[in-house]
Amino acid sequence: MRSTIAVIDFETTGMTPAQGARATEVAIVLVQDGQVVDRFQSLMRIGVWIPPFITQLTGITNAMVAEAPAAESVMRDAARFVGDAPMVAHNAAFDSKFWGHELAHADLPAPHAFACTVLLSRRLYPHAPSHKLGHIVDHLGLPRAGRAHRALADAEMAASLLTRMQHDLRARWRVERPDHALLSTLQRCAKPKVGQFLAGCAAPLVA
Repeated sequence: MRSTIAVIDFETTGMTPAQGARATEVAIVLVQDGQVVDRFQSLMRIGVWIPPFITQLTGITNAMVAEAPAAESVMRDAARFVGDAPMVAHNAAFDSKFWGHELAHADLPAPHAFACTVLLSRRLYPHAPSHKLGHIVDHLGLPRAGRAHRALADAEMAASLLTRMQHDLRARWRVERPDHALLSTLQRCAKPKVGQFLAGCAAPLVA
């Protein structure tokens, strides 16, 4: 049985939709059984001014988004691309808010469950010096993918981190199916109890 997970990243005008921030770019990478099988990326025309410090961080200018497809159209395409796949993001508390907010602008529901690679990396790699995306990718020796703070590059790196976590769960902890449901439970597990929880998920040793 194949298990598809949609790894998403947004670039935005600010930190939260509650303060009026909107998404300027979205990228989604579909991961199936540890392999990237498809990608989606688009800038989004939102009719909201992008502050200079955001342009400096992301490289996304007001002129670029002025020529992009309307945000509502992009989100309808993104929702079709994801389908009913569960979702993952690095700092999912951030991306899930924008996913729901931008889908609402397109009059679409957002029923998708999110798992967070920040929370997961804190549990699986507690001795890493940092769990920021670029830092944890470097710590694990994973490849960098393009410019940081562009949606597709960050989604690609988060997808690489996700597949590494799934690999380590299989190889180190003998978890046969490190699927989205298990990841969602693991990210809520108290850090001192992670080993106990994963030991309970391990496949039995064959004599």
